[in-house]
Amino acid sequence: MPCLSTRGSADAPVAVAEALRRGLAPDGGLYVPTAIPAMTAAEFAALRGRSLPEVATALIAPLVADTFDEVRLAALMASALDFPVPLVRPDPHGPYVLELFHGPTFAFKDVGARTMARWLAAVAGTGDARPLTVLVATSGDTGGAVAQAFHRVPGTRVVVLYPHGRVSRVQEVQFTTLGDNVAAVAVEGTFDDCQRLVKAAFADQALAGAHRLTSANSINIGRLLPQMAYYAWAILQLPAGSPPATVVVPSGNLGNLTAGVMATRRGVPVRRFVSATTVNDPFPRFLATGTFTPQDAVPTLASAMDVGQPSNLERLTWLFDGDLARLRAAVTGLVVTDDEVLATIREAAAGSGYVADPHTAIGLRAARLADGDGPVVVLSTAHPAKFPEVVEPTLQRVLPVPPSLAARLALPVVATRIPPQLDALAAAMASTP
Repeated sequence: MPCLSTRGSADAPVAVAEALRRGLAPDGGLYVPTAIPAMTAAEFAALRGRSLPEVATALIAPLVADTFDEVRLAALMASALDFPVPLVRPDPHGPYVLELFHGPTFAFKDVGARTMARWLAAVAGTGDARPLTVLVATSGDTGGAVAQAFHRVPGTRVVVLYPHGRVSRVQEVQFTTLGDNVAAVAVEGTFDDCQRLVKAAFADQALAGAHRLTSANSINIGRLLPQMAYYAWAILQLPAGSPPATVVVPSGNLGNLTAGVMATRRGVPVRRFVSATTVNDPFPRFLATGTFTPQDAVPTLASAMDVGQPSNLERLTWLFDGDLARLRAAVTGLVVTDDEVLATIREAAAGSGYVADPHTAIGLRAARLADGDGPVVVLSTAHPAKFPEVVEPTLQRVLPVPPSLAARLALPVVATRIPPQLDALAAAMASTP
């Protein structure tokens, strides 16, 4: 399925392979499929009992058919999605929780990043001896997922931009200790500064051309398409005959939510979405007022969601043809404070024994306010051991650390520190192998 720009002023629609390589469209817009064909209810129901890679292949195949045939896609999805994604219900009277954190970096970003790495490696060859440079901004989990996914992948290198001092220690070591083809750049500023630098680098044709830039943030369509799959997977794990579910999505840059909306266009039966944010809340305010006002992000306990200028709002509004009433009918926005995060972590542990990270806690808190009948599914986006500085003092106990995380924590951080300026980024990129 060809892709076009949300801004409509780029060149003719391009194949998925080209959209993957470019990241951003030439006009600065985000790539979207020209159409999303919907499955029938019977076709969707026939996926019940299939594995996650099989569900992903069935859901995504028509959208990437111009680049991968179904056999090739099935092999790539089986390689990428080789970890469990269980749907659990800690409290038999409470919401379901889709645990997306059982991959290599213990965060939901592994789904999109591992898939995209395999897709991009499959289409990267152009006869150019220079590697593709995957330039990515992270507020926490994206950096580790992308770095691990592309680590030692031939023909690629990764440059991760992150806000200095604004990610957790566990998150930081997952992309600053790999070496080889992965370089980390600590930006003196916020995630929005990092994201702005990425966009500026793509807009600088000389810089982008010299480094063969591509993106692995959720601005890249290769990150979003795979994330559609776990919405279908979650609904298929609910008891047969369940009414359409409400899905609660902890939200920052809005890529995860956008993937969910795209999944519904493909035929996944979701009643509505709840987009739960920190006090960095430009999206809930946009839903309430109809006016988008970016803000300077402030640090919260859920650092990966500290985004004041969410890029994927552009895709969301495109999907609804700019019709705010339709968007409001599909998505509710809710804000959760740090105090509510801490209270929810305590209450979940005391009530059902479930240990939630701060981002999942935001989803659990928002689930209490989800209106209407039918099941509620909360997307759990990160392992609690990634945020010991929040969870451990809240529960007054030490959390067990997965061995691979413990090994990373013993290694020194290696990163280049720069001011939030494009010339400083260009210098840092020129000095990395």
